[in-house]
Amino acid sequence: MSTDLLIQFVLLILGIGMVFAMHSIPKQLLTKIRFRGRANAQAKRHFVQGAQFLARARSASNRNSTINLAKDATNEADKAILIDPKDAAAHILKALALDLQGHQTSALKSLDIALSPPAVKSLSDRERGDSLFKRAELQIAVNRKRRVDSAIDDLLEAVKLNSENFKAFCLLGQCYEQKGMKIEAKQAYLEANKVEPSSTVAHEALDRLAL
Repeated sequence: MSTDLLIQFVLLILGIGMVFAMHSIPKQLLTKIRFRGRANAQAKRHFVQGAQFLARARSASNRNSTINLAKDATNEADKAILIDPKDAAAHILKALALDLQGHQTSALKSLDIALSPPAVKSLSDRERGDSLFKRAELQIAVNRKRRVDSAIDDLLEAVKLNSENFKAFCLLGQCYEQKGMKIEAKQAYLEANKVEPSSTVAHEALDRLAL
C-alpha cells in the first residue's frame, strides 16, 4: 500500500512539473513573438521613412537637396537593416539611395545582399525580377565590358520572372549588341516591342539592327 502511495506521489509531482512546463514554454515563445513583432514594426517604420526620403530626393529641384535626402534615406535603410537584416526591401532601398548619390559599387553590394539568402526569400517573383534588372543596370554602369555577361544572366532571369519588364528586354538587347550577338539582340527588342508597341526605343533598335 505504501508503495502505491509513493508511486501516486511521484506521478503527482511529475504531473505538476509538466503543467508548469506547458505553461512556461508558451509564455517564452509568446514573449519572443511579441518582441519580434515590435522589432518588425520598428524596422518597417524606418523603411517607410526612408522610402519617403527617397521619393523626395528623386523629385528634388537641385542636386544638393537630392544628395542630402538620399543620405537620409540611406540612414533610415541602415536602421531598418540593423533591426531586420533578413528583409530584402531595406537592402534594396539602401541600394537605390546609394545609386542616387552616385555610389554605384556600394549600391551593387546592397543589391547582392538583397538577392542572396536569406534576404531573397522575402521577395516575390516580380520583386526579384525588378531587383535583378536593377542589379544588371548597375553592373553595366560600374563596368560595361567586364560585367556584361553577369548582367545578361540577371536580365534573362528578370524577364523569366516578369515577361512584361520592358526595360529589362531593352537592356538585354543592348548587352547582346555589345557582344555582337545581333540575332539575340533582335529577339530581345522584339519582346520589348510586344510589351510596349508604341515605344520608339525598341523600334529604333530594330531599325538599327536591320541595317
